[in-house]
Amino acid sequence: MKKAKDLLTEIATVTRNIETNYPEVYEHLDEMPMTIPDQQNPDIDVTDLENYLESLKDIIKKYKEEHKAD
Repeated sequence: MKKAKDLLTEIATVTRNIETNYPEVYEHLDEMPMTIPDQQNPDIDVTDLENYLESLKDIIKKYKEEHKAD
């Protein structure tokens, strides 16, 4: 299992990649349910970070598949 610090670094890298290479996707990232906490001070653990990272990677993968022919 990765450490939280490593996951945060990877999340930042993937997010920058989306911002740079997929700006049309980046503008919608703040609308993802995972980024909108339902509590004032939510507890976020390593599993939450791993899930969020995977969701970012899935977004890129899905976007690439949908826009292959473009």
